[in-house]
Amino acid sequence: MGSILINDERIDDKIAWLREVFTDRTDVVIHQFVAGISQQCALVYLQGLVDVTMLQEELLHPLFSLRVSDPLEFRAILFERKQLPISAYHTAPIQSGASSILSGHVLLLVDGEQPVLVFPLRSYRQRSIDEPANEATVRGPREAFVESADENLSLVRKRLKTPDLKTESLRIGTLTQTEILVAYIQGVCKKELIDEITMRLSRINIDGILGSSYIEEFLDHSPLSPFPQVQYTERPDVAAAALLEGRALIIVDGSPMVLLAPVTLFMLLQSAEDYYQRYVAGTWIRWIRYLFVLISLLLPSVYVAITTFHPEMIPPKLLITIAGSREIVPFPALIEAFIMEISFEALREAAVRIPKSIGQAVSIIGALIIGTAAVQAGIVSAAMVIIVSFTGIASFIIPHFDLGLSFRFLRFPIMIFAGLFGLFGIICGLLLIYIHLVNLQSFGSPYLAPLTPLVSNDLKDTYVRAPWWRMWKRPSMTGANPIRQGELRTMTEYKGEDGD
Repeated sequence: MGSILINDERIDDKIAWLREVFTDRTDVVIHQFVAGISQQCALVYLQGLVDVTMLQEELLHPLFSLRVSDPLEFRAILFERKQLPISAYHTAPIQSGASSILSGHVLLLVDGEQPVLVFPLRSYRQRSIDEPANEATVRGPREAFVESADENLSLVRKRLKTPDLKTESLRIGTLTQTEILVAYIQGVCKKELIDEITMRLSRINIDGILGSSYIEEFLDHSPLSPFPQVQYTERPDVAAAALLEGRALIIVDGSPMVLLAPVTLFMLLQSAEDYYQRYVAGTWIRWIRYLFVLISLLLPSVYVAITTFHPEMIPPKLLITIAGSREIVPFPALIEAFIMEISFEALREAAVRIPKSIGQAVSIIGALIIGTAAVQAGIVSAAMVIIVSFTGIASFIIPHFDLGLSFRFLRFPIMIFAGLFGLFGIICGLLLIYIHLVNLQSFGSPYLAPLTPLVSNDLKDTYVRAPWWRMWKRPSMTGANPIRQGELRTMTEYKGEDGD
Protein backbone atom coordinates (compact mmCIF):
# COMPACT_ATOMS: atom_id res chain seq x y z
CA MET A 1 0.00 0.00 0.00
CA GLY A 2 1.64 3.16 -1.22
CA SER A 3 5.15 3.72 -2.60
CA ILE A 4 6.21 6.57 -0.29
CA LEU A 5 8.70 5.54 2.37
CA ILE A 6 7.30 6.21 5.83
CA ASN A 7 9.17 7.74 8.68
CA ASP A 8 7.10 6.13 11.45
CA GLU A 9 7.43 9.11 13.73
CA ARG A 10 6.87 12.05 11.33
CA ILE A 11 3.22 12.94 10.95
CA ASP A 12 3.76 14.61 7.55
CA ASP A 13 5.12 11.38 6.07
CA LYS A 14 2.21 9.41 7.47
CA ILE A 15 -0.32 11.83 5.99
CA ALA A 16 1.45 11.76 2.61
CA TRP A 17 1.39 7.95 2.64
CA LEU A 18 -2.32 7.89 3.50
CA ARG A 19 -3.09 10.40 0.72
CA GLU A 20 -1.37 8.10 -1.76
CA VAL A 21 -3.22 5.01 -0.46
CA PHE A 22 -6.59 6.78 -0.68
CA THR A 23 -5.98 8.55 -3.99
CA ASP A 24 -9.19 9.66 -5.75
CA ARG A 25 -11.26 9.14 -2.60
CA THR A 26 -13.28 12.28 -1.98
CA ASP A 27 -14.89 10.84 1.17
CA VAL A 28 -11.60 10.48 3.10
CA VAL A 29 -11.27 13.26 5.67
CA ILE A 30 -7.80 14.23 6.96
CA HIS A 31 -8.14 16.82 9.70
CA GLN A 32 -4.88 18.29 11.01
CA PHE A 33 -4.83 20.25 14.26
CA VAL A 34 -2.71 21.19 17.24
CA ALA A 35 -3.62 19.66 20.61
CA GLY A 36 -2.24 20.36 24.05
CA ILE A 37 0.19 23.28 23.69
CA SER A 38 2.09 22.41 20.51
CA GLN A 39 1.45 18.75 19.67
CA GLN A 40 0.78 18.13 15.95
CA CYS A 41 -2.09 15.66 15.41
CA ALA A 42 -4.36 14.51 12.60
CA LEU A 43 -7.64 12.62 12.38
CA VAL A 44 -8.33 10.38 9.38
CA TYR A 45 -11.72 8.80 8.68
CA LEU A 46 -14.31 8.10 6.01
CA GLN A 47 -17.15 10.58 5.81
CA GLY A 48 -20.54 8.93 6.28
CA LEU A 49 -19.21 5.93 8.23
CA VAL A 50 -18.34 7.80 11.43
CA ASP A 51 -20.54 9.28 14.13
CA VAL A 52 -19.45 12.92 13.87
CA THR A 53 -21.17 13.89 17.11
CA MET A 54 -19.22 11.27 19.09
CA LEU A 55 -16.06 12.29 17.24
CA GLN A 56 -16.41 15.90 18.36
CA GLU A 57 -17.65 15.31 21.89
CA GLU A 58 -15.62 12.26 22.94
CA LEU A 59 -12.40 12.72 20.99
CA LEU A 60 -11.76 16.26 19.75
CA HIS A 61 -13.06 18.05 22.84
CA PRO A 62 -10.96 15.98 25.31
CA LEU A 63 -7.90 16.42 23.10
CA PHE A 64 -8.28 20.20 23.04
CA SER A 65 -8.82 20.15 26.80
CA LEU A 66 -5.39 18.64 27.43
CA ARG A 67 -3.24 21.65 28.38
CA VAL A 68 0.05 19.77 28.51
CA SER A 69 3.22 21.50 27.41
CA ASP A 70 5.53 18.47 27.50
CA PRO A 71 5.10 16.34 24.31
CA LEU A 72 6.28 13.23 26.15
CA GLU A 73 3.61 13.69 28.81
CA PHE A 74 0.98 14.31 26.12
CA ARG A 75 1.84 11.10 24.30
CA ALA A 76 1.97 9.14 27.57
CA ILE A 77 -1.61 10.23 28.36
CA LEU A 78 -2.80 8.90 24.98
CA PHE A 79 -0.69 5.80 24.39
CA GLU A 80 0.29 4.48 27.81
CA ARG A 81 -2.35 5.57 30.29
CA LYS A 82 -5.17 5.79 27.69
CA GLN A 83 -7.06 8.51 29.51
CA LEU A 84 -9.39 9.48 26.68
CA PRO A 85 -13.10 8.85 27.53
CA ILE A 86 -13.57 6.25 24.76
CA SER A 87 -13.57 2.54 25.48
CA ALA A 88 -11.92 -0.14 23.38
CA TYR A 89 -9.54 2.06 21.41
CA HIS A 90 -6.16 0.56 20.63
CA THR A 91 -2.83 1.18 18.95
CA ALA A 92 -1.87 -0.28 15.59
CA PRO A 93 0.74 0.13 12.84
CA ILE A 94 -0.31 2.64 10.24
CA GLN A 95 -0.64 -0.08 7.57
CA SER A 96 -3.30 -2.00 9.50
CA GLY A 97 -4.81 1.29 10.66
CA ALA A 98 -5.42 2.24 7.04
CA SER A 99 -7.50 -0.92 6.62
CA SER A 100 -9.47 -0.04 9.75
CA ILE A 101 -10.51 3.24 8.13
CA LEU A 102 -12.48 1.26 5.54
CA SER A 103 -14.43 -0.37 8.39
CA GLY A 104 -15.55 2.99 9.75
CA HIS A 105 -12.85 3.49 12.39
CA VAL A 106 -11.07 6.78 13.11
CA LEU A 107 -7.26 7.07 13.10
CA LEU A 108 -5.45 9.53 15.32
CA LEU A 109 -1.92 10.36 14.13
CA VAL A 110 0.41 11.95 16.65
CA ASP A 111 3.73 13.50 15.63
CA GLY A 112 6.64 11.68 17.21
CA GLU A 113 4.85 8.34 17.74
CA GLN A 114 5.24 5.30 15.51
CA PRO A 115 1.84 3.59 16.04
CA VAL A 116 -1.53 5.23 15.43
CA LEU A 117 -4.60 5.17 17.64
CA VAL A 118 -7.72 3.43 16.28
CA PHE A 119 -11.10 4.54 17.65
CA PRO A 120 -14.29 2.51 17.03
CA LEU A 121 -16.65 5.39 16.22
CA ARG A 122 -18.39 3.91 13.21
CA SER A 123 -22.06 4.63 12.71
CA TYR A 124 -23.73 2.74 9.89
CA ARG A 125 -27.24 3.63 8.84
CA GLN A 126 -29.40 0.55 9.30
CA ARG A 127 -33.06 -0.28 9.60
CA SER A 128 -34.59 -0.84 12.98
CA ILE A 129 -35.44 -4.27 14.36
CA ASP A 130 -38.81 -5.26 12.90
CA GLU A 131 -41.12 -8.26 12.72
CA PRO A 132 -40.01 -11.30 10.69
CA ALA A 133 -41.31 -11.01 7.13
CA ASN A 134 -41.14 -14.69 6.16
CA GLU A 135 -41.30 -16.62 9.46
CA ALA A 136 -44.29 -15.16 11.27
CA THR A 137 -45.82 -16.93 14.28
CA VAL A 138 -48.91 -16.39 16.40
CA ARG A 139 -47.35 -16.65 19.87
CA GLY A 140 -43.63 -16.22 19.15
CA PRO A 141 -41.42 -13.13 19.56
CA ARG A 142 -41.72 -10.27 17.09
CA GLU A 143 -38.01 -9.61 16.51
CA ALA A 144 -36.05 -10.26 13.33
CA PHE A 145 -32.39 -10.00 12.41
CA VAL A 146 -31.07 -6.90 10.65
CA GLU A 147 -28.09 -6.22 8.37
CA SER A 148 -25.53 -5.72 11.16
CA ALA A 149 -23.53 -8.71 12.40
CA ASP A 150 -22.90 -7.09 15.80
CA GLU A 151 -26.60 -6.30 16.26
CA ASN A 152 -27.59 -9.82 15.25
CA LEU A 153 -25.12 -11.32 17.70
CA SER A 154 -26.52 -9.11 20.47
CA LEU A 155 -30.06 -10.38 19.72
CA VAL A 156 -28.80 -13.94 20.24
CA ARG A 157 -26.81 -13.05 23.36
CA LYS A 158 -29.93 -11.46 24.85
CA ARG A 159 -31.52 -14.91 24.83
CA LEU A 160 -28.46 -16.93 25.85
CA LYS A 161 -26.91 -15.30 28.90
CA THR A 162 -24.00 -17.67 29.24
CA PRO A 163 -20.23 -17.13 28.96
CA ASP A 164 -20.08 -20.41 27.02
CA LEU A 165 -21.51 -18.67 23.94
CA LYS A 166 -18.33 -18.29 21.90
CA THR A 167 -17.66 -16.61 18.56
CA GLU A 168 -14.93 -16.81 15.95
CA SER A 169 -14.45 -14.00 13.46
CA LEU A 170 -13.22 -14.11 9.87
CA ARG A 171 -13.06 -11.60 7.03
CA ILE A 172 -13.82 -12.90 3.56
CA GLY A 173 -13.70 -11.02 0.27
CA THR A 174 -10.61 -9.28 -1.02
CA LEU A 175 -12.60 -6.15 -1.87
CA THR A 176 -15.54 -6.24 0.55
CA GLN A 177 -13.70 -7.60 3.63
CA THR A 178 -17.03 -8.91 4.91
CA GLU A 179 -17.06 -9.91 8.56
CA ILE A 180 -18.22 -13.48 9.21
CA LEU A 181 -19.01 -14.62 12.76
CA VAL A 182 -19.25 -18.30 13.73
CA ALA A 183 -21.18 -18.63 17.01
CA TYR A 184 -21.60 -21.75 19.13
CA ILE A 185 -22.02 -22.88 22.74
CA GLN A 186 -18.84 -24.39 24.09
CA GLY A 187 -19.43 -27.80 25.62
CA VAL A 188 -22.71 -28.23 23.75
CA CYS A 189 -21.53 -27.97 20.15
CA LYS A 190 -19.07 -30.53 18.85
CA LYS A 191 -15.60 -29.11 18.28
CA GLU A 192 -15.30 -31.10 15.05
CA LEU A 193 -18.24 -29.15 13.62
CA ILE A 194 -16.62 -25.77 14.34
CA ASP A 195 -13.31 -26.95 12.88
CA GLU A 196 -15.10 -28.10 9.72
CA ILE A 197 -16.99 -24.81 9.33
CA THR A 198 -13.94 -22.61 9.86
CA MET A 199 -11.90 -24.81 7.51
CA ARG A 200 -14.48 -24.44 4.72
CA LEU A 201 -14.79 -20.70 5.33
CA SER A 202 -11.02 -20.20 5.25
CA ARG A 203 -10.89 -21.82 1.81
CA ILE A 204 -13.18 -19.19 0.27
CA ASN A 205 -11.20 -16.88 -2.00
CA ILE A 206 -13.49 -14.41 -3.72
CA ASP A 207 -13.47 -10.67 -4.31
CA GLY A 208 -16.73 -9.95 -2.51
CA ILE A 209 -19.41 -11.37 -0.20
CA LEU A 210 -22.68 -9.43 -0.42
CA GLY A 211 -25.01 -11.82 1.38
CA SER A 212 -25.26 -15.05 3.33
CA SER A 213 -26.32 -16.90 0.16
CA TYR A 214 -22.75 -16.52 -1.14
CA ILE A 215 -21.43 -18.33 1.94
CA GLU A 216 -24.17 -20.95 1.74
CA GLU A 217 -23.14 -22.05 -1.75
CA PHE A 218 -19.50 -22.36 -0.72
CA LEU A 219 -20.45 -24.51 2.28
CA ASP A 220 -22.57 -27.04 0.38
CA HIS A 221 -21.06 -30.52 0.48
CA SER A 222 -23.06 -31.59 -2.61
CA PRO A 223 -23.53 -28.46 -4.75
CA LEU A 224 -25.55 -30.30 -7.42
CA SER A 225 -28.18 -31.47 -4.95
CA PRO A 226 -31.54 -29.69 -5.18
CA PHE A 227 -31.91 -29.86 -1.39
CA PRO A 228 -30.52 -27.11 0.88
CA GLN A 229 -27.70 -28.32 3.12
CA VAL A 230 -27.59 -25.20 5.30
CA GLN A 231 -30.62 -23.69 7.00
CA TYR A 232 -31.20 -19.97 7.23
CA THR A 233 -33.45 -17.97 9.52
CA GLU A 234 -34.37 -14.37 10.23
CA ARG A 235 -35.56 -15.12 13.78
CA PRO A 236 -33.21 -14.76 16.79
CA ASP A 237 -35.27 -17.27 18.81
CA VAL A 238 -34.82 -19.92 16.11
CA ALA A 239 -31.08 -19.22 16.06
CA ALA A 240 -30.89 -19.51 19.86
CA ALA A 241 -32.83 -22.80 19.77
CA ALA A 242 -30.36 -24.14 17.19
CA LEU A 243 -27.45 -23.23 19.46
CA LEU A 244 -29.10 -25.07 22.35
CA GLU A 245 -29.35 -28.16 20.13
CA GLY A 246 -25.59 -28.07 19.56
CA ARG A 247 -25.62 -26.46 16.14
CA ALA A 248 -23.55 -23.48 14.99
CA LEU A 249 -24.54 -20.07 13.61
CA ILE A 250 -22.83 -18.32 10.71
CA ILE A 251 -23.59 -14.59 10.87
CA VAL A 252 -22.71 -12.58 7.76
CA ASP A 253 -22.40 -8.81 8.12
CA GLY A 254 -24.78 -7.08 5.73
CA SER A 255 -27.31 -9.92 5.65
CA PRO A 256 -30.46 -10.32 7.80
CA MET A 257 -30.36 -14.09 7.30
CA VAL A 258 -28.30 -16.18 9.73
CA LEU A 259 -27.10 -19.60 8.60
CA LEU A 260 -27.53 -22.71 10.79
CA ALA A 261 -25.42 -25.83 10.42
CA PRO A 262 -25.79 -28.76 10.27
CA VAL A 263 -29.35 -29.35 9.13
CA THR A 264 -31.58 -32.30 8.30
CA LEU A 265 -34.66 -32.69 6.15
CA PHE A 266 -36.90 -32.91 9.21
CA MET A 267 -35.42 -29.72 10.69
CA LEU A 268 -36.35 -27.89 7.50
CA LEU A 269 -39.92 -29.18 7.85
CA GLN A 270 -40.22 -27.78 11.38
CA SER A 271 -41.58 -24.34 12.16
CA ALA A 272 -41.04 -22.07 15.16
CA GLU A 273 -44.81 -22.16 15.64
CA ASP A 274 -44.56 -25.88 16.52
CA TYR A 275 -42.82 -24.99 19.78
CA TYR A 276 -45.00 -22.04 20.80
CA GLN A 277 -48.23 -24.04 20.59
CA ARG A 278 -49.22 -26.84 22.96
CA TYR A 279 -47.59 -30.09 21.98
CA VAL A 280 -50.87 -31.70 20.84
CA ALA A 281 -51.57 -28.81 18.47
CA GLY A 282 -47.93 -28.75 17.38
CA THR A 283 -48.02 -32.44 16.52
CA TRP A 284 -51.27 -32.08 14.59
CA ILE A 285 -49.90 -29.13 12.57
CA ARG A 286 -46.75 -31.12 11.83
CA TRP A 287 -48.78 -34.07 10.50
CA ILE A 288 -50.77 -31.72 8.29
CA ARG A 289 -47.50 -30.26 7.01
CA TYR A 290 -46.07 -33.67 6.15
CA LEU A 291 -49.27 -34.61 4.31
CA PHE A 292 -49.24 -31.46 2.19
CA VAL A 293 -45.53 -31.85 1.44
CA LEU A 294 -46.39 -35.17 -0.23
CA ILE A 295 -49.34 -33.54 -2.00
CA SER A 296 -47.20 -30.70 -3.34
CA LEU A 297 -44.68 -33.20 -4.70
CA LEU A 298 -46.91 -35.99 -6.02
CA LEU A 299 -50.47 -34.81 -6.71
CA PRO A 300 -50.04 -33.74 -10.39
CA SER A 301 -47.94 -36.84 -11.09
CA VAL A 302 -50.53 -39.16 -9.53
CA TYR A 303 -53.28 -37.49 -11.58
CA VAL A 304 -51.28 -37.89 -14.80
CA ALA A 305 -50.42 -41.52 -14.02
CA ILE A 306 -53.95 -42.56 -13.11
CA THR A 307 -55.74 -40.80 -15.98
CA THR A 308 -53.17 -42.06 -18.51
CA PHE A 309 -52.39 -45.62 -17.36
CA HIS A 310 -54.74 -46.62 -14.53
CA PRO A 311 -58.25 -45.20 -15.13
CA GLU A 312 -59.73 -48.27 -13.46
CA MET A 313 -58.58 -46.82 -10.11
CA ILE A 314 -61.02 -43.89 -10.45
CA PRO A 315 -64.67 -44.36 -9.36
CA PRO A 316 -66.91 -44.62 -12.46
CA LYS A 317 -68.90 -41.43 -11.89
CA LEU A 318 -65.75 -39.40 -11.27
CA LEU A 319 -64.10 -41.02 -14.29
CA ILE A 320 -67.01 -39.94 -16.50
CA THR A 321 -66.73 -36.38 -15.19
CA ILE A 322 -62.98 -36.23 -15.81
CA ALA A 323 -63.34 -37.79 -19.27
CA GLY A 324 -66.06 -35.29 -20.16
CA SER A 325 -63.94 -32.32 -19.12
CA ARG A 326 -60.94 -33.66 -21.07
CA GLU A 327 -62.93 -34.51 -24.20
CA ILE A 328 -62.17 -31.18 -25.91
CA VAL A 329 -58.59 -30.84 -24.57
CA PRO A 330 -56.13 -31.41 -27.47
CA PHE A 331 -53.16 -32.34 -25.26
CA PRO A 332 -52.35 -35.48 -23.30
CA ALA A 333 -52.48 -35.22 -19.52
CA LEU A 334 -48.70 -34.85 -19.18
CA ILE A 335 -48.49 -31.85 -21.52
CA GLU A 336 -51.58 -30.36 -19.91
CA ALA A 337 -50.00 -30.66 -16.47
CA PHE A 338 -46.77 -29.08 -17.71
CA ILE A 339 -48.64 -26.12 -19.19
CA MET A 340 -50.52 -25.45 -15.98
CA GLU A 341 -47.54 -25.99 -13.65
CA ILE A 342 -45.26 -23.67 -15.64
CA SER A 343 -48.04 -21.07 -15.81
CA PHE A 344 -48.52 -21.29 -12.05
CA GLU A 345 -44.76 -20.89 -11.49
CA ALA A 346 -44.77 -17.82 -13.75
CA LEU A 347 -47.66 -16.27 -11.78
CA ARG A 348 -45.88 -17.01 -8.51
CA GLU A 349 -42.67 -15.36 -9.75
CA ALA A 350 -44.57 -12.38 -11.13
CA ALA A 351 -46.25 -11.88 -7.74
CA VAL A 352 -42.80 -11.62 -6.14
CA ARG A 353 -41.54 -9.02 -8.63
CA ILE A 354 -44.66 -6.86 -8.77
CA PRO A 355 -44.87 -4.06 -6.12
CA LYS A 356 -46.54 -5.33 -2.94
CA SER A 357 -49.42 -2.87 -3.21
CA ILE A 358 -50.72 -4.57 -6.35
CA GLY A 359 -48.86 -7.90 -6.39
CA GLN A 360 -51.41 -9.97 -4.49
CA ALA A 361 -54.37 -8.60 -6.44
CA VAL A 362 -52.67 -9.12 -9.81
CA SER A 363 -51.62 -12.69 -8.99
CA ILE A 364 -55.08 -13.73 -7.75
CA ILE A 365 -56.97 -12.00 -10.57
CA GLY A 366 -54.47 -13.28 -13.13
CA ALA A 367 -54.85 -16.85 -11.92
CA LEU A 368 -58.66 -16.65 -11.96
CA ILE A 369 -58.89 -15.05 -15.40
CA ILE A 370 -56.25 -17.25 -17.04
CA GLY A 371 -57.61 -20.44 -15.47
CA THR A 372 -61.22 -19.70 -16.46
CA ALA A 373 -60.24 -18.63 -19.99
CA ALA A 374 -58.06 -21.70 -20.48
CA VAL A 375 -60.91 -24.04 -19.46
CA GLN A 376 -63.43 -22.25 -21.66
CA ALA A 377 -61.04 -22.31 -24.60
CA GLY A 378 -60.51 -26.05 -24.18
CA ILE A 379 -56.76 -25.78 -23.63
CA VAL A 380 -56.88 -27.45 -20.22
CA SER A 381 -59.53 -29.28 -18.26
CA ALA A 382 -61.24 -28.01 -15.13
CA ALA A 383 -59.92 -31.01 -13.17
CA MET A 384 -56.33 -30.06 -14.02
CA VAL A 385 -56.90 -26.47 -12.85
CA ILE A 386 -58.16 -27.83 -9.52
CA ILE A 387 -55.19 -30.21 -9.20
CA VAL A 388 -52.58 -27.53 -9.94
CA SER A 389 -54.26 -24.96 -7.69
CA PHE A 390 -54.41 -27.39 -4.78
CA THR A 391 -50.76 -28.34 -5.38
CA GLY A 392 -49.75 -24.68 -5.31
CA ILE A 393 -51.57 -24.13 -2.02
CA ALA A 394 -49.88 -27.20 -0.56
CA SER A 395 -46.42 -25.92 -1.53
CA PHE A 396 -46.96 -22.74 0.52
CA ILE A 397 -47.27 -24.84 3.70
CA ILE A 398 -43.58 -25.84 3.58
CA PRO A 399 -41.95 -23.52 6.16
CA HIS A 400 -38.52 -23.26 4.51
CA PHE A 401 -38.57 -21.48 1.13
CA ASP A 402 -35.54 -23.26 -0.35
CA LEU A 403 -36.94 -26.67 0.58
CA GLY A 404 -40.26 -25.72 -1.03
CA LEU A 405 -38.32 -24.68 -4.13
CA SER A 406 -36.62 -28.08 -4.17
CA PHE A 407 -39.96 -29.91 -4.14
CA ARG A 408 -41.31 -27.59 -6.85
CA PHE A 409 -38.31 -28.45 -9.01
CA LEU A 410 -38.59 -32.22 -8.40
CA ARG A 411 -42.28 -32.15 -9.26
CA PHE A 412 -41.45 -31.88 -12.98
CA PRO A 413 -39.17 -34.95 -13.42
CA ILE A 414 -41.62 -37.04 -11.39
CA MET A 415 -44.41 -35.90 -13.73
CA ILE A 416 -42.29 -37.08 -16.67
CA PHE A 417 -41.81 -40.48 -15.00
CA ALA A 418 -45.57 -40.64 -14.36
CA GLY A 419 -46.41 -39.73 -17.97
CA LEU A 420 -44.06 -42.40 -19.32
CA PHE A 421 -44.49 -45.29 -16.88
CA GLY A 422 -47.52 -44.53 -14.70
CA LEU A 423 -47.46 -45.29 -10.97
CA PHE A 424 -44.39 -47.48 -11.51
CA GLY A 425 -42.58 -44.38 -12.75
CA ILE A 426 -43.60 -42.42 -9.65
CA ILE A 427 -42.24 -45.18 -7.42
CA CYS A 428 -38.96 -45.18 -9.38
CA GLY A 429 -38.70 -41.40 -9.04
CA LEU A 430 -39.31 -41.55 -5.28
CA LEU A 431 -36.69 -44.30 -4.92
CA LEU A 432 -34.12 -42.14 -6.73
CA ILE A 433 -34.90 -39.21 -4.42
CA TYR A 434 -34.69 -41.46 -1.37
CA ILE A 435 -31.32 -42.90 -2.46
CA HIS A 436 -30.00 -39.37 -2.95
CA LEU A 437 -31.26 -38.24 0.46
CA VAL A 438 -29.75 -41.28 2.20
CA ASN A 439 -26.32 -40.41 0.76
CA LEU A 440 -26.64 -36.65 1.37
CA GLN A 441 -24.87 -35.11 4.36
CA SER A 442 -24.70 -31.71 6.02
CA PHE A 443 -21.34 -31.19 7.71
CA GLY A 444 -21.01 -34.90 8.32
CA SER A 445 -24.56 -35.34 9.65
CA PRO A 446 -26.95 -37.65 7.73
CA TYR A 447 -29.62 -35.65 5.96
CA LEU A 448 -32.39 -38.10 6.93
CA ALA A 449 -31.41 -38.37 10.60
CA PRO A 450 -32.91 -39.55 12.89
CA LEU A 451 -34.80 -41.81 10.48
CA THR A 452 -31.69 -43.05 8.65
CA PRO A 453 -29.74 -44.03 10.67
CA LEU A 454 -32.53 -44.71 13.13
CA VAL A 455 -32.21 -42.96 16.51
CA SER A 456 -35.40 -43.73 18.40
CA ASN A 457 -34.90 -41.07 21.08
CA ASP A 458 -34.71 -38.28 18.47
CA LEU A 459 -38.05 -39.33 16.98
CA LYS A 460 -39.71 -37.41 19.84
CA ASP A 461 -39.15 -34.24 17.83
CA THR A 462 -39.56 -35.58 14.31
CA TYR A 463 -42.95 -37.06 13.49
CA VAL A 464 -44.44 -35.67 16.68
CA ARG A 465 -43.65 -32.71 18.89
CA ALA A 466 -43.30 -34.33 22.28
CA PRO A 467 -43.90 -32.25 25.43
CA TRP A 468 -40.86 -30.46 26.80
CA TRP A 469 -40.62 -32.68 29.87
CA ARG A 470 -40.05 -35.66 27.55
CA MET A 471 -37.40 -34.01 25.36
CA TRP A 472 -34.61 -34.20 27.90
CA LYS A 473 -31.89 -34.95 25.34
CA ARG A 474 -30.41 -32.96 22.47
CA PRO A 475 -30.35 -34.44 18.95
CA SER A 476 -27.63 -37.07 19.01
CA MET A 477 -26.05 -35.95 15.74
CA THR A 478 -25.29 -32.39 16.92
CA GLY A 479 -24.91 -32.07 20.67
CA ALA A 480 -21.60 -32.88 22.35
CA ASN A 481 -23.44 -32.86 25.70
CA PRO A 482 -26.68 -34.84 25.14
CA ILE A 483 -28.50 -33.93 28.38
CA ARG A 484 -30.68 -30.82 28.34
CA GLN A 485 -32.59 -31.33 31.59
CA GLY A 486 -33.17 -33.85 34.34
CA GLU A 487 -34.41 -37.21 33.14
CA LEU A 488 -38.12 -36.55 33.68
CA ARG A 489 -40.05 -39.02 31.59
CA THR A 490 -43.62 -38.38 32.71
CA MET A 491 -45.73 -35.42 33.71
CA THR A 492 -46.27 -37.04 37.14
CA GLU A 493 -42.51 -37.13 37.75
CA TYR A 494 -42.25 -33.55 36.55
CA LYS A 495 -44.94 -32.30 38.96
CA GLY A 496 -44.10 -34.62 41.81
CA GLU A 497 -45.49 -37.92 42.99
CA ASP A 498 -48.66 -36.30 44.32
CA GLY A 499 -49.27 -34.39 41.11
CA ASP A 500 -48.84 -30.98 42.74
